[in-house]
Amino acid sequence: MLNSLLLLVARILIAALFVPAGISTLSNIAGTASYFAGLGFPLPTLVAPGVGLFELIGGFLVLIGFQARVVPVLLAAFALAAGLIGHYGQGGDDAAMAFMHQQALMKDIATAGGLLALSVAGAGAISLDRILLRQPI
Repeated sequence: MLNSLLLLVARILIAALFVPAGISTLSNIAGTASYFAGLGFPLPTLVAPGVGLFELIGGFLVLIGFQARVVPVLLAAFALAAGLIGHYGQGGDDAAMAFMHQQALMKDIATAGGLLALSVAGAGAISLDRILLRQPI
């Protein structure tokens, strides 16, 4: 039972990163689209809501423990892509900004690692997957 509690806590902590990010993205589409345009994304006004929905829905699915072997892998790929696109090599000659981007990249890499570990472990007994699959506790 301790493992299931720890997996629940892990899912809550991961969701605490993605759900607010999705809400923030969706509540500021213009700002997010502008940021994406600066990174060279095509059609940033279409990409921004897609990213926000992906973060919000993916985070919520992790939180409730639904498709816990698949969703974390998708979010891990997203975190790695976001880190590489948004932070790798950013900051230019400004040492403080370069350091901030390096730290953000490392956070994205660590997040991907945690998501992959969650995918391997599964959601645990306190999850929608367990209820739907009628797995014993």
